[in-house]
Amino acid sequence: MSANSPDPAHRLDVVLVKAGRTKIRYAAELLSDDGTRLAVRAPWAGDGVRDFGFVRFERGDVFTEYYWRDRWYAVKEVRDSAGRLKGWYCDITRPAALSGTELVVEDLDLDLWVSADGSDVRRLDEDEFEESGLAGSDPAAAAAAVAALDELEGLARAGGFTALLR
Repeated sequence: MSANSPDPAHRLDVVLVKAGRTKIRYAAELLSDDGTRLAVRAPWAGDGVRDFGFVRFERGDVFTEYYWRDRWYAVKEVRDSAGRLKGWYCDITRPAALSGTELVVEDLDLDLWVSADGSDVRRLDEDEFEESGLAGSDPAAAAAAVAALDELEGLARAGGFTALLR
């Protein structure tokens, strides 16, 4: 297999970059890589509990994360320690790049939350996106980011979200 198609039991580091700096790095198990989409599984990598008000990420949560080399987003399925689905946290990113054992993804600030039952679909961090200045420094990337958020929200509201992950 090539460096971009490692063995399914392969471990790699997910590296989330924001504004040119590593925001977080964590170990994950590569579940699949079809050359376009990668899926990894990792435990909650944050310190302690992160309570957003509409969902809590905490020790024991497991994230199955989907990254694309040709799309401007990543979708993270979140389950609690008992395996119950909490929902999906979606990061708007530049397309993912796998280099050796590092999966590098550049976070573009915009996010989307979709609850397990699909009743709560919310756009997040649009203020941070505006403040980032991406629209001025890289208008094409900013447009791709907004289009990606619109696409994911449309899929979630139309009930077609889970088909994206099959």
